[in-house]
Formats: sequence, structure tokens, C-alpha cells
Amino acid sequence: MLDVLNYYRAARWLYEHHVPALPALINYFVRFVFSAWIPASAKIGRHVRFGYGGLGVIVHGDAQIGDNVVIAQNVTIAGKNGAVPTIADNVYIGAGAKILGGVTVGRGSIVGANAVVVKDVPPRSIVGGVPARIIRNDIDIADYEHV
Repeated sequence: MLDVLNYYRAARWLYEHHVPALPALINYFVRFVFSAWIPASAKIGRHVRFGYGGLGVIVHGDAQIGDNVVIAQNVTIAGKNGAVPTIADNVYIGAGAKILGGVTVGRGSIVGANAVVVKDVPPRSIVGGVPARIIRNDIDIADYEHV
């Protein structure tokens, strides 16, 4: 099955076992096929899911993404001035969202589609807009998930 996450996991395994050149080769294949860039140096947790196979997703090489995160298509998680984003566990990131700089997206939060996050997102909140603002606090993410 074509899914960028499978290629990332293979490249990450090679990267952790110090196999030269192959992780970069896999990254360029992913860039060509999926228009995505997810380097093997990025730390992505377990049970992460990408929308539409990860099309257009860009992740900074030093980014840290927690467990049970859903990342929709065309999402950018990028650094700014040397600072890199951190995504906590159980976060949903909507299509086209941009998370820029040394921000932290708190556990159990939702980032709305096309939001541009340049400030920290508190745990269990919903943010949206350009620049992203808090829409709702103290949410239960299970209320917003499809079963």
C-alpha cells in the first residue's frame, strides 16, 4: 500500500542503524511520488496516521511528533529561526495547516484546516485561523473523532 509512513519507517530504521545514503534515497523517492518531505531524522511516534497517504506533508528533520497523531494532507511542520515544533500525543492536524517555529501543540488538541500556528497551543484545545487563535478550551478529543 502506498503510504508515506511505511517509507518513513523504513528510512528511520536505516537511519538509526547508520546505513549511509539509503535513507536519503528513500526521502527523494517519497518527494517524487508523494510531493512530501519527511526525513528519517524526524521523530514520529507510534500509531501516527497521514491523510491521503501523506500527500504534500512536509516535516522538519528535527521535529518531534507524539503518539496517536493524525496529520491530514498538505500539512507543513517547519522550523523558524532554528526553533523546531513539537507535537504532543493525541493531536489532530487538519488539511493545509502550517505549524511554524518552536511551538508546542499540546496533548489532545485540534489544529483546524489551513490554520497557521505560530504560538503554543494549550493542551485539549481547538485552534484555527490565520494566525491561529484558540477557538475552544478544555475539550475531549473523542467528541470530535469519527467512529
